[in-house]
Amino acid sequence: MQFSAEQIAALINGKVEGDPNISVDSFGKIEEARQGQLAFLANPKYEDHLYTTKASVILVNDSQALREKISSTLIRVPDAYLAFAALLSKYQEMMKQQLTGIQEPSYISKSAILGEHIFVGAFAFIGEQVKIGNNVKIYPQVYLGDRVTIGDDTIILPGAKIYSDCVIGKEVLIHGGCVIGSDGFGFAPQPDGSFKKIPQMGNVVVEDFVEIGANTTIDRATIGSTLIHTGAKLDNLIQIAHNVEIGNNTVIAAQAGVSGSTKLGKNVMVGGQAGIVGHIHIADGSKINAQSGVTKSLKTPNSAVTGSPAYDYTSALRSQVANRHLPDFEKRIQELEKKLQVLLDSGQLTIDS
Repeated sequence: MQFSAEQIAALINGKVEGDPNISVDSFGKIEEARQGQLAFLANPKYEDHLYTTKASVILVNDSQALREKISSTLIRVPDAYLAFAALLSKYQEMMKQQLTGIQEPSYISKSAILGEHIFVGAFAFIGEQVKIGNNVKIYPQVYLGDRVTIGDDTIILPGAKIYSDCVIGKEVLIHGGCVIGSDGFGFAPQPDGSFKKIPQMGNVVVEDFVEIGANTTIDRATIGSTLIHTGAKLDNLIQIAHNVEIGNNTVIAAQAGVSGSTKLGKNVMVGGQAGIVGHIHIADGSKINAQSGVTKSLKTPNSAVTGSPAYDYTSALRSQVANRHLPDFEKRIQELEKKLQVLLDSGQLTIDS
């Protein structure tokens, strides 16, 4: 699809500076873009590319000054980065609307309820009594177990698996390879040293506007629900255990793990490879640094922790500085000991017994 600079400016309330009729058909980075592409400049470090790029149209901030003449058409907006993101979202939405219908081969149970304008890709499996809302996109090789519910405008990308009885809200994005509703890790030790599996009878509830990254796994609850609340964003390769609760707008980076029955509050930020033990609470707004090991509840909202075991971020940084100076401290102590011994040997100093 092609769009003129004038049409693009109308979508984002921008002002055209140059040829309003020049058209673009794709996006490109400002340092690599070709003719017929749209780029943006938001970071001053890339300003030099403004004068060498081949992009036909460039989004720039209203405040952007020009040192020399350029060949591209500019669209000036208050915030070029946000405007570019808005354009990408609009373009993606238009592309989604074009994708409808049911591809073959795929299996859809006769008891399943399908909404309007949905897409079902080839080799998808939709089980008994599944409910799918309007404008849902289910890509190839997706598995939806019995009694799963999918809200309007949700996208489930190739190879994702959603086990029975799980509930997915509206405008959720689930990336490929994600597994939602697998059994929680529950085993009862037996007198003979073996372990007996505890049936996992609950489900997973993912609320609206959540994004779940590729190959992330979310276990079903033993009883009740594992809960991912509205607006949460989970990166790739994350493990969420049974009966965990993730608060509104909480973000978790790749390879982090949250153990069973732990509850994360709202607007929590968890860095990559962080580990959180089970049965604790993480206060609203907490920040957990990458590779931290959280072993107890964080009770103070908006606090930051780091390390393993994790503790106050500011104190941890001071400790790191002190650790780096330990060799110097040791040398100074040895010198002081030598001076002290000289004073003792000369009788200039005595130590009371």
